[in-house]
Amino acid sequence: MQTLDYVAVIGFFVVMLGIGFYSLKSVKNSEDFFVGGGKIPWWLSGISHHVSGYSGVVFVAYAGVAYQYGLSLYFWWGVNIALAVIIGSKLFIPRWPKLRRALGIQSPTEYLKLRYNKASQLIIAIAGVIVKLFDVGAKWAAMGLLLNGFTGLPVWTGIIISSVVSLIYIAVGGLIADLWTDFAQFVVQIVAGLVLFVSTIIHLGGIDSIFNIWKQLPAENSRMFVEGTGSYSFVWSILFFFVILLSYSGGTWNLATRFISVKDDVAAKKAGRLSAILYLIWPLILFFPMWAGPVIMPGLEDPAAQLYPGLTKMFLPQGLVGLVLASMFANTLSMCTSDANTISAVLTRDILPEISDKFKNLTGKRSLYYARITTIAFTALTIIFALYRDVFGDVIGLVLKWFAALLGPTAIPLLLGLMPQFKKADGKAAVSSIIGGLAVFAFTNLGLVTIHPTINLIAPLAVSFIIYCLFAFVINKDKEVKPEVEELMKSLSE
Repeated sequence: MQTLDYVAVIGFFVVMLGIGFYSLKSVKNSEDFFVGGGKIPWWLSGISHHVSGYSGVVFVAYAGVAYQYGLSLYFWWGVNIALAVIIGSKLFIPRWPKLRRALGIQSPTEYLKLRYNKASQLIIAIAGVIVKLFDVGAKWAAMGLLLNGFTGLPVWTGIIISSVVSLIYIAVGGLIADLWTDFAQFVVQIVAGLVLFVSTIIHLGGIDSIFNIWKQLPAENSRMFVEGTGSYSFVWSILFFFVILLSYSGGTWNLATRFISVKDDVAAKKAGRLSAILYLIWPLILFFPMWAGPVIMPGLEDPAAQLYPGLTKMFLPQGLVGLVLASMFANTLSMCTSDANTISAVLTRDILPEISDKFKNLTGKRSLYYARITTIAFTALTIIFALYRDVFGDVIGLVLKWFAALLGPTAIPLLLGLMPQFKKADGKAAVSSIIGGLAVFAFTNLGLVTIHPTINLIAPLAVSFIIYCLFAFVINKDKEVKPEVEELMKSLSE
């Protein structure tokens, strides 16, 4: 990188920090910090939901996938997410703002105490926090690898720099700062992505290269799915869809807060549909330079680490290279800070009050103080996971293996608990489904049970779902539903 590139990166960081401190005046209590007072515009929520699906992982791990396997990435990732969010906008997404209006929740797991019981809420909250340690740690690791590719800085230095910058503005401005920095980086991402897209097309000979490039690539790179039943195949993509459906409908907690924070269910539907449209369109532009990578930069030994930095340095002038790096920084920081904000809500509202009475009934400045302290503590732990990423299978292992496998068992009782059809599933159903799913994950990863890797991806989620349904429709078939749960289901279905 050249001087102008560093100026662009530093300038963008200054803007992000400025947004954080500007948002400070809008944060008076924990409700403002965690859910923006329930007044977030639907279009801002939709853009933030979309942006929160990107991170340095897309430009590192997924860049390597695009280089090796080609077009299939668009279908198992972009199209899968778009379809999942469209379906989620019908089933789950409109229920999140209804929960806030009915119960005054500030975290996605706060309603579980009423819906199931205190133990279920605590188990789901703790399990979910552990899942996000892996997920956010993967994103910091990806950012460190990107900085190494662009600047030559050691990976650990990039991890520390990116995490500390994000920590400052999220601890100061909360969700409001996070949403507005999402919007700022969305604009930067569009500009940087379009410039790189156009530059790639010009290098390849013009607009016809969008179609002609596939003739210069291996035949399998132009297929919708990878052949066989392994990773990125049609079967794998279908199974991965169910993980995506739960994740983007609110099973990934920071995405749930995007819907909790809007005015009502109509706004939540609009936000979800806007995000879905963006997922159908933008990845085609974003991934094209990566798909053309084998033609432009053949023979890369480590495309995950080399491809995207190499493309930007090859095609973009001084200043714009820094803009691209700033864009990727912003993507990652967006996801990580929104995760930290949401996990802080879960810790402050759901876990700590069950550990000590001094955390109960926090209001005003005191609630805000603990919100910021828990944000800092969680971020510090994710940094440790990022620094020791190799233990868990590096970046792609953290995301596709640990996060995807562990998400299902925690998301099943969280999301299905919103549905009246499952109202007879009680606390035992919630806890049993989580334990069953996590047990499957443990057995397969310890080598006690051997199953096909593709099935391994979905097995914990499937087992959790089956156990939950058994309780809802068989074991508890004749059991009376608690009046408060009946009332909650009625308010969510109106």
